[in-house]
Amino acid sequence: MRQFIFNIFVCLTVSLNSFSQQTNVHVISIDGAINPATADFIHETIEKANEANSECLIINFNTPGGLLKSTRVIVTDILTSPIPIVVYVSPSGSQAASAGVFITLAAHFAVMAPGTNIGAAHPVTLGEQKDSVMMEKATNDAAAFIRTISEKRNRNIKWAEDAVRKSLSITETEALKERVIDTIANNIGDLLQILHNREIETAAGKKILYTQNAAITTVEKSFQQKLLDILSDPNLAYILMMLGIYGLLFELYNPGSIFPGVVGFICLILAFYSLHTLPINYAGVALILFAIILFILEIKIVSYGLLTIGGIISLALGSIMLIQNESFFDFVTISWEVILIAVVLTTAFFMFAIGLGIKAQRSKPTTGVEGMIGETGEVMNDLRPDGLVRVHGEIWKATTLDGTLRKGTKIRVQEIENLKLKVHKI
Repeated sequence: MRQFIFNIFVCLTVSLNSFSQQTNVHVISIDGAINPATADFIHETIEKANEANSECLIINFNTPGGLLKSTRVIVTDILTSPIPIVVYVSPSGSQAASAGVFITLAAHFAVMAPGTNIGAAHPVTLGEQKDSVMMEKATNDAAAFIRTISEKRNRNIKWAEDAVRKSLSITETEALKERVIDTIANNIGDLLQILHNREIETAAGKKILYTQNAAITTVEKSFQQKLLDILSDPNLAYILMMLGIYGLLFELYNPGSIFPGVVGFICLILAFYSLHTLPINYAGVALILFAIILFILEIKIVSYGLLTIGGIISLALGSIMLIQNESFFDFVTISWEVILIAVVLTTAFFMFAIGLGIKAQRSKPTTGVEGMIGETGEVMNDLRPDGLVRVHGEIWKATTLDGTLRKGTKIRVQEIENLKLKVHKI
Protein backbone atom coordinates (compact mmCIF):
# COMPACT_ATOMS: atom_id res chain seq x y z
CA MET A 1 0.00 0.00 0.00
CA ARG A 2 2.83 2.33 0.93
CA GLN A 3 4.58 1.51 -2.33
CA PHE A 4 1.41 2.34 -4.26
CA ILE A 5 1.06 5.71 -2.52
CA PHE A 6 4.75 6.42 -3.15
CA ASN A 7 4.34 5.67 -6.86
CA ILE A 8 1.34 8.01 -7.07
CA PHE A 9 3.35 10.73 -5.30
CA VAL A 10 6.24 10.32 -7.77
CA CYS A 11 3.90 10.50 -10.74
CA LEU A 12 2.23 13.64 -9.40
CA THR A 13 5.61 15.25 -8.76
CA VAL A 14 6.81 14.50 -12.28
CA SER A 15 3.54 15.82 -13.74
CA LEU A 16 3.73 19.01 -11.70
CA ASN A 17 7.36 19.53 -12.71
CA SER A 18 6.46 19.01 -16.35
CA PHE A 19 3.59 21.46 -16.06
CA SER A 20 5.74 24.04 -14.28
CA GLN A 21 8.39 23.73 -17.00
CA GLN A 22 5.90 24.63 -19.75
CA THR A 23 7.65 27.48 -21.57
CA ASN A 24 6.68 30.06 -24.13
CA VAL A 25 8.34 31.45 -27.26
CA HIS A 26 7.31 34.62 -29.08
CA VAL A 27 7.47 34.66 -32.89
CA ILE A 28 7.11 37.60 -35.31
CA SER A 29 7.59 37.96 -39.07
CA ILE A 30 9.42 40.77 -40.84
CA ASP A 31 8.86 40.60 -44.58
CA GLY A 32 9.81 43.77 -46.44
CA ALA A 33 11.93 46.89 -46.15
CA ILE A 34 13.26 48.05 -42.78
CA ASN A 35 11.50 51.27 -41.72
CA PRO A 36 10.33 53.03 -38.52
CA ALA A 37 7.27 50.78 -38.33
CA THR A 38 9.55 47.71 -38.33
CA ALA A 39 11.75 49.18 -35.60
CA ASP A 40 8.72 50.05 -33.46
CA PHE A 41 7.22 46.57 -33.95
CA ILE A 42 10.42 44.78 -32.90
CA HIS A 43 10.95 47.09 -29.90
CA GLU A 44 7.37 46.58 -28.71
CA THR A 45 7.52 42.79 -29.15
CA ILE A 46 10.78 42.52 -27.18
CA GLU A 47 9.07 44.28 -24.27
CA LYS A 48 6.01 42.00 -24.51
CA ALA A 49 8.14 38.85 -24.66
CA ASN A 50 10.19 40.01 -21.68
CA GLU A 51 7.06 40.76 -19.62
CA ALA A 52 5.67 37.32 -20.49
CA ASN A 53 8.93 35.62 -19.36
CA SER A 54 9.29 34.17 -22.85
CA GLU A 55 12.29 31.95 -23.50
CA CYS A 56 13.22 33.95 -26.58
CA LEU A 57 11.93 36.01 -29.46
CA ILE A 58 12.21 34.45 -32.91
CA ILE A 59 12.15 36.85 -35.87
CA ASN A 60 11.24 35.25 -39.19
CA PHE A 61 13.27 37.50 -41.45
CA ASN A 62 13.12 38.39 -45.14
CA THR A 63 14.24 41.84 -46.25
CA PRO A 64 15.99 43.56 -49.18
CA GLY A 65 17.27 46.26 -46.79
CA GLY A 66 15.92 49.55 -45.56
CA LEU A 67 16.68 52.70 -43.64
CA LEU A 68 20.01 52.67 -41.79
CA LYS A 69 18.56 54.86 -39.02
CA SER A 70 15.84 52.29 -38.30
CA THR A 71 18.41 49.49 -38.58
CA ARG A 72 20.56 51.11 -35.88
CA VAL A 73 17.51 51.33 -33.61
CA ILE A 74 16.75 47.64 -34.13
CA VAL A 75 20.38 46.59 -33.59
CA THR A 76 20.49 48.60 -30.35
CA ASP A 77 17.29 46.92 -29.13
CA ILE A 78 18.72 43.48 -29.92
CA LEU A 79 22.09 44.11 -28.29
CA THR A 80 20.45 45.41 -25.11
CA SER A 81 17.62 42.88 -25.01
CA PRO A 82 17.20 41.02 -21.69
CA ILE A 83 15.87 37.97 -23.56
CA PRO A 84 17.56 36.08 -26.42
CA ILE A 85 16.72 37.28 -29.93
CA VAL A 86 16.83 34.64 -32.67
CA VAL A 87 16.87 35.92 -36.25
CA TYR A 88 15.68 33.20 -38.60
CA VAL A 89 16.07 33.99 -42.32
CA SER A 90 13.16 32.04 -43.73
CA PRO A 91 11.32 30.60 -45.60
CA SER A 92 13.32 29.23 -48.53
CA GLY A 93 13.97 31.95 -51.10
CA SER A 94 14.25 34.67 -48.45
CA GLN A 95 17.19 36.99 -48.01
CA ALA A 96 18.87 39.20 -45.43
CA ALA A 97 20.36 41.83 -47.71
CA SER A 98 21.84 45.27 -47.14
CA ALA A 99 20.56 46.54 -43.76
CA GLY A 100 19.28 43.02 -43.06
CA VAL A 101 22.87 41.79 -42.70
CA PHE A 102 23.44 44.07 -39.70
CA ILE A 103 20.30 42.84 -37.95
CA THR A 104 21.07 39.16 -38.59
CA LEU A 105 24.63 39.47 -37.29
CA ALA A 106 23.37 41.32 -34.20
CA ALA A 107 21.10 38.42 -33.16
CA HIS A 108 22.01 36.32 -30.15
CA PHE A 109 21.43 33.32 -32.38
CA ALA A 110 21.44 33.63 -36.19
CA VAL A 111 19.75 30.93 -38.24
CA MET A 112 18.99 30.47 -41.93
CA ALA A 113 16.61 28.15 -43.73
CA PRO A 114 17.77 26.08 -46.73
CA GLY A 115 17.68 28.06 -49.99
CA THR A 116 18.28 31.49 -48.44
CA ASN A 117 21.10 34.00 -48.75
CA ILE A 118 22.72 36.82 -46.83
CA GLY A 119 24.98 39.72 -47.82
CA ALA A 120 25.30 42.46 -50.46
CA ALA A 121 25.65 45.24 -47.92
CA HIS A 122 27.87 47.51 -50.01
CA PRO A 123 26.78 51.18 -50.17
CA VAL A 124 24.74 52.02 -53.27
CA THR A 125 23.77 55.36 -54.75
CA LEU A 126 20.18 54.49 -55.73
CA GLY A 127 20.39 56.48 -58.94
CA GLU A 128 22.27 59.46 -57.53
CA GLN A 129 25.92 60.13 -58.27
CA LYS A 130 27.95 60.61 -55.11
CA ASP A 131 31.51 61.84 -54.92
CA SER A 132 34.25 59.42 -53.90
CA VAL A 133 34.92 61.14 -50.57
CA MET A 134 31.29 60.78 -49.45
CA MET A 135 31.26 57.21 -50.70
CA GLU A 136 34.39 56.36 -48.74
CA LYS A 137 33.03 57.97 -45.57
CA ALA A 138 29.78 56.03 -45.81
CA THR A 139 31.60 52.77 -46.46
CA ASN A 140 34.03 53.25 -43.57
CA ASP A 141 31.20 54.12 -41.19
CA ALA A 142 29.19 51.05 -42.20
CA ALA A 143 32.27 48.83 -42.01
CA ALA A 144 33.01 50.01 -38.47
CA PHE A 145 29.38 49.45 -37.49
CA ILE A 146 29.30 45.88 -38.79
CA ARG A 147 32.72 45.06 -37.25
CA THR A 148 31.41 46.16 -33.86
CA ILE A 149 28.37 43.91 -34.19
CA SER A 150 30.40 40.91 -35.39
CA GLU A 151 32.93 41.29 -32.59
CA LYS A 152 30.14 41.49 -30.02
CA ARG A 153 28.60 38.24 -31.30
CA ASN A 154 31.89 36.44 -32.07
CA ARG A 155 31.08 36.17 -35.76
CA ASN A 156 33.38 36.32 -38.79
CA ILE A 157 34.58 39.94 -38.72
CA LYS A 158 36.46 39.70 -42.00
CA TRP A 159 33.47 38.41 -43.96
CA ALA A 160 31.20 41.00 -42.36
CA GLU A 161 33.51 43.82 -43.46
CA ASP A 162 33.84 42.31 -46.94
CA ALA A 163 30.05 42.24 -47.18
CA VAL A 164 30.18 46.00 -46.84
CA ARG A 165 33.25 46.78 -48.91
CA LYS A 166 32.91 44.09 -51.60
CA SER A 167 29.15 43.39 -51.67
CA LEU A 168 29.65 39.73 -50.82
CA SER A 169 26.55 37.56 -50.74
CA ILE A 170 26.58 33.90 -49.67
CA THR A 171 24.18 30.98 -49.23
CA GLU A 172 23.15 29.46 -45.92
CA THR A 173 25.69 26.65 -46.15
CA GLU A 174 28.50 29.09 -46.93
CA ALA A 175 27.33 31.35 -44.10
CA LEU A 176 27.49 28.45 -41.65
CA LYS A 177 30.97 27.48 -42.87
CA GLU A 178 32.19 31.10 -42.58
CA ARG A 179 30.80 31.44 -39.02
CA VAL A 180 28.37 34.13 -40.13
CA ILE A 181 25.38 32.25 -38.66
CA ASP A 182 25.05 29.66 -35.92
CA THR A 183 23.05 26.94 -37.64
CA ILE A 184 20.62 25.94 -40.40
CA ALA A 185 17.04 24.95 -39.56
CA ASN A 186 14.34 23.59 -41.84
CA ASN A 187 11.42 25.06 -39.89
CA ILE A 188 10.37 26.54 -36.53
CA GLY A 189 9.92 23.10 -34.98
CA ASP A 190 13.43 22.11 -36.00
CA LEU A 191 14.74 25.42 -34.67
CA LEU A 192 13.10 24.93 -31.25
CA GLN A 193 14.79 21.52 -30.93
CA ILE A 194 18.16 23.09 -31.77
CA LEU A 195 17.69 25.90 -29.22
CA HIS A 196 16.71 23.56 -26.37
CA ASN A 197 19.23 23.52 -23.49
CA ARG A 198 21.42 26.08 -25.25
CA GLU A 199 23.07 28.72 -23.07
CA ILE A 200 22.94 32.27 -24.45
CA GLU A 201 24.51 35.43 -23.08
CA THR A 202 22.08 38.40 -22.99
CA ALA A 203 22.24 41.90 -21.60
CA ALA A 204 20.63 40.56 -18.41
CA GLY A 205 23.09 37.68 -18.06
CA LYS A 206 23.33 34.06 -19.16
CA LYS A 207 20.13 32.18 -19.91
CA ILE A 208 19.54 28.51 -20.68
CA LEU A 209 16.72 27.98 -23.16
CA TYR A 210 14.02 25.37 -22.66
CA THR A 211 12.21 25.32 -25.97
CA GLN A 212 11.58 21.64 -26.69
CA ASN A 213 7.88 21.73 -25.77
CA ALA A 214 7.48 25.50 -25.76
CA ALA A 215 4.17 27.07 -26.67
CA ILE A 216 4.46 29.46 -29.63
CA THR A 217 2.93 32.92 -29.32
CA THR A 218 2.68 34.64 -32.69
CA VAL A 219 2.57 38.42 -32.50
CA GLU A 220 1.10 40.50 -35.32
CA LYS A 221 1.60 44.18 -36.06
CA SER A 222 -0.98 46.58 -34.68
CA PHE A 223 -3.25 48.46 -37.07
CA GLN A 224 -1.21 51.63 -36.58
CA GLN A 225 2.04 49.78 -37.31
CA LYS A 226 0.55 48.18 -40.43
CA LEU A 227 -0.68 51.60 -41.60
CA LEU A 228 2.72 53.20 -40.97
CA ASP A 229 4.41 50.29 -42.74
CA ILE A 230 2.25 50.88 -45.82
CA LEU A 231 2.66 54.65 -45.71
CA SER A 232 6.44 54.33 -45.33
CA ASP A 233 6.60 53.45 -49.01
CA PRO A 234 8.05 56.64 -50.60
CA ASN A 235 6.10 56.05 -53.82
CA LEU A 236 2.80 55.94 -51.93
CA ALA A 237 3.77 59.04 -49.93
CA TYR A 238 4.52 60.88 -53.18
CA ILE A 239 1.26 59.78 -54.81
CA LEU A 240 -0.74 60.90 -51.76
CA MET A 241 1.01 64.25 -51.84
CA MET A 242 0.21 64.75 -55.52
CA LEU A 243 -3.43 63.75 -54.99
CA GLY A 244 -3.59 66.25 -52.15
CA ILE A 245 -2.19 69.01 -54.36
CA TYR A 246 -4.62 68.18 -57.17
CA GLY A 247 -7.55 68.15 -54.75
CA LEU A 248 -6.73 71.58 -53.35
CA LEU A 249 -6.11 73.03 -56.80
CA PHE A 250 -9.47 71.71 -58.05
CA GLU A 251 -11.10 73.34 -55.04
CA LEU A 252 -9.38 76.66 -55.78
CA TYR A 253 -10.30 76.50 -59.46
CA ASN A 254 -13.91 75.61 -58.57
CA PRO A 255 -14.75 77.19 -55.19
CA GLY A 256 -17.57 75.42 -53.40
CA SER A 257 -16.90 71.99 -54.90
CA ILE A 258 -16.05 70.77 -51.35
CA PHE A 259 -15.37 67.12 -52.25
CA PRO A 260 -12.01 67.70 -54.04
CA GLY A 261 -10.87 69.95 -51.21
CA VAL A 262 -11.77 67.43 -48.49
CA VAL A 263 -10.13 64.52 -50.30
CA GLY A 264 -7.08 66.64 -51.08
CA PHE A 265 -6.67 67.71 -47.47
CA ILE A 266 -6.93 64.12 -46.20
CA CYS A 267 -4.37 62.95 -48.77
CA LEU A 268 -1.97 65.72 -47.75
CA ILE A 269 -2.26 64.81 -44.06
CA LEU A 270 -1.52 61.14 -44.87
CA ALA A 271 1.37 62.22 -47.09
CA PHE A 272 2.90 64.36 -44.33
CA TYR A 273 2.46 61.47 -41.86
CA SER A 274 4.28 59.22 -44.31
CA LEU A 275 7.02 61.68 -45.23
CA HIS A 276 8.01 62.30 -41.62
CA THR A 277 9.28 58.69 -41.48
CA LEU A 278 11.46 59.18 -44.56
CA PRO A 279 14.72 61.09 -45.13
CA ILE A 280 13.32 64.23 -46.76
CA ASN A 281 15.36 66.77 -48.72
CA TYR A 282 13.91 70.17 -47.82
CA ALA A 283 15.14 71.66 -51.09
CA GLY A 284 12.84 69.21 -52.88
CA VAL A 285 9.95 70.17 -50.60
CA ALA A 286 10.60 73.87 -51.29
CA LEU A 287 10.55 73.30 -55.06
CA ILE A 288 7.25 71.41 -54.85
CA LEU A 289 5.71 74.18 -52.72
CA PHE A 290 6.97 76.75 -55.23
CA ALA A 291 5.33 74.73 -58.02
CA ILE A 292 2.02 74.85 -56.12
CA ILE A 293 2.33 78.65 -55.74
CA LEU A 294 2.93 79.01 -59.48
CA PHE A 295 -0.10 76.84 -60.26
CA ILE A 296 -2.27 78.98 -57.98
CA LEU A 297 -0.95 82.22 -59.50
CA GLU A 298 -1.92 80.89 -62.92
CA ILE A 299 -5.53 81.25 -61.76
CA LYS A 300 -5.11 84.95 -61.01
CA ILE A 301 -2.51 86.08 -63.54
CA VAL A 302 -2.81 85.79 -67.31
CA SER A 303 0.63 84.38 -68.21
CA TYR A 304 -0.43 82.27 -71.22
CA GLY A 305 1.12 79.17 -69.62
CA LEU A 306 4.48 80.57 -68.52
CA LEU A 307 3.70 80.18 -64.83
CA THR A 308 2.45 76.64 -65.42
CA ILE A 309 5.59 75.70 -67.34
CA GLY A 310 7.70 77.04 -64.49
CA GLY A 311 5.55 75.11 -62.00
CA ILE A 312 5.95 71.86 -63.93
CA ILE A 313 9.73 72.25 -64.09
CA SER A 314 9.84 73.04 -60.38
CA LEU A 315 7.60 70.06 -59.62
CA ALA A 316 9.78 67.67 -61.62
CA LEU A 317 13.01 68.84 -59.97
CA GLY A 318 11.43 68.80 -56.50
CA SER A 319 10.10 65.27 -57.03
CA ILE A 320 13.53 64.00 -58.03
CA MET A 321 15.16 65.66 -55.02
CA LEU A 322 12.40 64.89 -52.50
CA ILE A 323 13.95 61.77 -50.95
CA GLN A 324 17.49 62.29 -49.74
CA ASN A 325 19.13 59.14 -48.47
CA GLU A 326 21.08 59.97 -45.35
CA SER A 327 23.25 56.95 -45.97
CA PHE A 328 24.09 54.91 -49.02
CA PHE A 329 22.47 51.94 -47.27
CA ASP A 330 19.05 53.54 -47.16
CA PHE A 331 16.91 51.39 -49.41
CA VAL A 332 14.30 54.05 -50.24
CA THR A 333 13.69 56.05 -53.37
CA ILE A 334 10.80 57.31 -55.49
CA SER A 335 10.35 55.37 -58.69
CA TRP A 336 11.20 57.30 -61.85
CA GLU A 337 8.06 55.90 -63.43
CA VAL A 338 5.89 57.37 -60.66
CA ILE A 339 7.56 60.79 -61.00
CA LEU A 340 7.22 60.73 -64.80
CA ILE A 341 3.53 59.79 -64.67
CA ALA A 342 2.79 62.50 -62.09
CA VAL A 343 4.57 65.21 -64.09
CA VAL A 344 2.96 64.14 -67.38
CA LEU A 345 -0.52 64.11 -65.85
CA THR A 346 0.09 67.50 -64.25
CA THR A 347 1.31 68.90 -67.55
CA ALA A 348 -1.67 67.48 -69.44
CA PHE A 349 -4.15 68.84 -66.90
CA PHE A 350 -2.79 72.36 -66.84
CA MET A 351 -2.28 72.52 -70.59
CA PHE A 352 -5.93 71.54 -70.95
CA ALA A 353 -6.99 74.11 -68.36
CA ILE A 354 -4.86 76.83 -69.96
CA GLY A 355 -6.21 75.96 -73.39
CA LEU A 356 -9.76 76.39 -72.16
CA GLY A 357 -8.80 79.68 -70.53
CA ILE A 358 -7.25 81.08 -73.70
CA LYS A 359 -10.22 79.90 -75.74
CA ALA A 360 -12.58 81.63 -73.32
CA GLN A 361 -10.57 84.86 -73.52
CA ARG A 362 -10.66 84.84 -77.31
CA SER A 363 -14.36 84.01 -77.62
CA LYS A 364 -16.87 86.83 -77.92
CA PRO A 365 -19.08 87.70 -74.93
CA THR A 366 -22.29 85.73 -74.69
CA THR A 367 -23.99 87.79 -71.99
CA GLY A 368 -24.72 91.47 -71.40
CA VAL A 369 -24.94 94.18 -74.06
CA GLU A 370 -21.79 92.99 -75.85
CA GLY A 371 -23.33 89.56 -76.21
CA MET A 372 -26.09 91.00 -78.41
CA ILE A 373 -23.77 91.87 -81.28
CA GLY A 374 -24.14 89.38 -84.11
CA GLU A 375 -27.33 87.86 -82.74
CA THR A 376 -30.37 87.41 -84.96
CA GLY A 377 -33.97 88.50 -84.38
CA GLU A 378 -37.25 89.54 -85.99
CA VAL A 379 -38.89 92.91 -86.75
CA MET A 380 -41.91 93.49 -84.50
CA ASN A 381 -43.30 96.42 -86.54
CA ASP A 382 -42.17 98.21 -89.65
CA LEU A 383 -38.80 99.94 -89.22
CA ARG A 384 -38.96 103.43 -90.93
CA PRO A 385 -36.09 103.42 -89.95
CA ASP A 386 -36.92 103.16 -86.20
CA GLY A 387 -39.13 100.59 -84.55
CA LEU A 388 -39.11 97.48 -82.35
CA VAL A 389 -37.39 94.13 -82.83
CA ARG A 390 -37.33 90.86 -80.87
CA VAL A 391 -33.86 89.46 -80.02
CA HIS A 392 -33.22 86.67 -77.46
CA GLY A 393 -36.90 86.76 -76.63
CA GLU A 394 -36.56 90.42 -75.60
CA ILE A 395 -38.05 93.48 -77.28
CA TRP A 396 -35.52 96.18 -78.15
CA LYS A 397 -35.69 99.59 -79.81
CA ALA A 398 -33.90 99.38 -83.12
CA THR A 399 -32.84 101.39 -86.17
CA THR A 400 -32.45 99.78 -89.57
CA LEU A 401 -29.32 100.26 -91.62
CA ASP A 402 -31.03 98.99 -94.80
CA GLY A 403 -33.89 101.45 -95.24
CA THR A 404 -37.45 100.38 -94.44
CA LEU A 405 -37.93 96.82 -93.09
CA ARG A 406 -41.32 95.14 -92.97
CA LYS A 407 -42.76 93.37 -89.93
CA GLY A 408 -41.52 89.77 -89.67
CA THR A 409 -38.24 90.44 -91.48
CA LYS A 410 -35.24 88.53 -90.09
CA ILE A 411 -32.48 90.85 -88.93
CA ARG A 412 -29.01 90.70 -87.41
CA VAL A 413 -27.63 93.08 -84.75
CA GLN A 414 -24.77 95.14 -86.14
CA GLU A 415 -23.99 97.35 -83.16
CA ILE A 416 -25.49 98.92 -80.04
CA GLU A 417 -25.62 102.62 -79.20
CA ASN A 418 -27.31 103.92 -76.03
CA LEU A 419 -29.21 100.64 -75.61
CA LYS A 420 -30.63 101.00 -79.14
CA LEU A 421 -29.85 98.28 -81.67
CA LYS A 422 -28.64 99.02 -85.16
CA VAL A 423 -29.70 96.16 -87.36
CA HIS A 424 -29.60 95.06 -90.95
CA LYS A 425 -31.60 92.61 -92.97
CA ILE A 426 -30.38 89.00 -93.18
